[in-house]
Amino acid sequence: MVATRFSRIILSLFLLLGLAALTLPSAMAEEAAAEGDGRGYAALADILEDDTQRERLITELRVLAQPPEALEDEASPSGQDEDAVSLPRRVAMVTQTFAEQVVTQFTEAVETVRSSEVALDAASMVTLAWAALNLGGVILITVGVFLVLRRLAKPLFDRSGIWAAGAEGSAALFRRSVAIVYSAVLDILVVVLAWVAGYVVALFVFGETGAMDSQQTLFLNAFLLIEVFKAGIRMIFASRNDALRLLPMGHESAAYWNAWLARLAGFIGYGLMVVVPIINFQISPVVGQAVGLVIMLLAFLYAVLVITQNRDDVRGRLEGMAAEAEFSVTRVLTGMLAKSWHLLAIAYFLALFVVTVLNPETALPFMAKATVQTLVAVAVGFVLELLLTNLVSRPLVIPAETHLKFPMLEQRLNSYIPKAVKVVQAVVLIAVILVVMDAWSLFSLGAWIASDAGLTTIARLVTVALIVTVATLLWIGIASWIEHRLNPETGGGEPTSREKTLLTIFRNAIAIVILTMTIMISLAELGINIGPLIAGAGVLGLAIGFGAQKLVQDIITGVFIQLENAINAGDVVTAAGITGTAEKLSVRSVGIRDLSGTLHIVPFSAVDTVSNYMREFGYHVGEYGVAYREDTDNVIQHLRAAFDELLESEEAQGVIIGELEVHGVTALADSSVNVRVRIKTLPGSQWAIGRQYNRLVKRHFDAADIEIPFPHTTIYFGQDKDGSAPPLLHRKLEEPERDKQKSDRDRAASASQQSVEENPEFKGDFDDAED
Repeated sequence: MVATRFSRIILSLFLLLGLAALTLPSAMAEEAAAEGDGRGYAALADILEDDTQRERLITELRVLAQPPEALEDEASPSGQDEDAVSLPRRVAMVTQTFAEQVVTQFTEAVETVRSSEVALDAASMVTLAWAALNLGGVILITVGVFLVLRRLAKPLFDRSGIWAAGAEGSAALFRRSVAIVYSAVLDILVVVLAWVAGYVVALFVFGETGAMDSQQTLFLNAFLLIEVFKAGIRMIFASRNDALRLLPMGHESAAYWNAWLARLAGFIGYGLMVVVPIINFQISPVVGQAVGLVIMLLAFLYAVLVITQNRDDVRGRLEGMAAEAEFSVTRVLTGMLAKSWHLLAIAYFLALFVVTVLNPETALPFMAKATVQTLVAVAVGFVLELLLTNLVSRPLVIPAETHLKFPMLEQRLNSYIPKAVKVVQAVVLIAVILVVMDAWSLFSLGAWIASDAGLTTIARLVTVALIVTVATLLWIGIASWIEHRLNPETGGGEPTSREKTLLTIFRNAIAIVILTMTIMISLAELGINIGPLIAGAGVLGLAIGFGAQKLVQDIITGVFIQLENAINAGDVVTAAGITGTAEKLSVRSVGIRDLSGTLHIVPFSAVDTVSNYMREFGYHVGEYGVAYREDTDNVIQHLRAAFDELLESEEAQGVIIGELEVHGVTALADSSVNVRVRIKTLPGSQWAIGRQYNRLVKRHFDAADIEIPFPHTTIYFGQDKDGSAPPLLHRKLEEPERDKQKSDRDRAASASQQSVEENPEFKGDFDDAED
């Protein structure tokens, strides 16, 4: 995880280095021209003292003395403006200047060495020998003190690593950070103490007391800068202690890269800051420039060799980081870096070599400043990314009492915090990229911040961030309050169905309002004119209003139904001719599931009347028909006896809330006398109580031999006018014929039974046929 996030910053660093290779020479020239210090006069004096350079200067001055028109014709025969020169042309000009400069420096160095006649007497030889011995003594003592102090500080480094490695859980990151900072400070302190020891020795031991040779000063200053830079390298790789290493790599890889970068930094630093200045002073600046060129050429070739040897290894590590990346953009960019990292690294060292040739006086300070600024930006970004990653890795836990009141608050916060951390990580990444671009003169961060555009952009981004933060906090507060009202364990008791429905609809509506307002205000703060958006939304709403009148009717009717508390989730209702349980309510429709399990979505515009069976109480209305011969008073007594038995059952405990209401005989029907009774129950229990009461009524009627009429069939043969019935026509069958018909019926029945046994699937059809 840490390696993945760090790869984003490293990726941006290397992508910028390739661009710096093309723009660095011009940036170096502008910086050198802007400095305007006394070094230009010293260089002019050196040129005038050298015959070859003096002749070259005279030639260049004569060329510049020509009319401007001639120079323009020579430089651009086509009359093209200098500012309109294409990029390939500029690259060609830089390449040409670079090649000419290299050849000129080597040629002048060889001629200077050949033409120089150094005549040293014995006194001069003794002076040079003593200066060399003094410088060597300062070097030996300074390096020796540094090695001794490093040896003495080794137990402190080891203890720091053990202390950092022994931590677990949340304290591990804090301990590791403290240990890394402590080790870095200790390492720099060792360098500073060795540097102070070298100064003391140079002032009071070698040479005159209180006086110091310039060559010794060059070495001591170079020692301080280079060794502090090496201390930074050791802090990053920590080849001797795994617990203090910033980069996710093994011991061998860390030791290899630490040693390679330290050697390269020492070779370039001491060569350009010590050897070249001494040659400039003792022999000639021309020879010093040539030696500096050779040093940078050897460093470039050595860097290219090492980079080429480790190309596949680094590529594999970067591809592994790309596979573990969370964001698709990071995955793609890291994969691109894995394929081209060696080219970018070579471009960095090539830029260092080119600017050293073109601007030898300002090359090393500029590259050192840009490199240090880049490393510091990457290190700060890495630490911030590490802290943010650790923040996301540990979920937020709220107190138990708060969790009881707001059960969804912890989950909601843990869903928002990672998103906010990702936004902050993106801001950190952009800031690191801008600082790196500023370091390599690709972008002036300070000037942009001081400009009106920069201030306006930053102010708008901060305002939008505040708006989004306030909107998020407002939504969290409203949603938590709604959950508090809907939570039955918060002291208010179980909320009613109406509260659940209205609060749910209110939560959805307020979410839409907050989201819409946040988007509109944020767009307005970013400078986008939202007037056309609002006007367009109004026109679109008008068009929708004309084209969707039914939808508007649904919404308006639904609002009034909810305000009148006509339907709540869980109620048994009849709406639009459909009876069932209301399961899902929205502003536009209601979902009703009937007895067969079918879910009906009924728009509110289709609802003329709502019948709700779940308000306050319910009734089971039973109407029982008995035969005309039965005594109705006896029937009512048995109905009351069935009700008394119902009250004693477990199913009716706490459900029946009233006495049995006997309405008496309600109808003298065609074949029955109807007696109506009514039982008052809790809402929603009337159907279960009715089923149980019907069972008991049937059992009591059967025990009392009370007939419950059912349909009968009566055969009527008619009647003559005198009241006599016509005779019934019948024929008596003889015995043989009757026996024959019976035998035929038996054979038919036997054949049918056999067919059923052979084909069991026809049994039901056969039974129906018999019926």
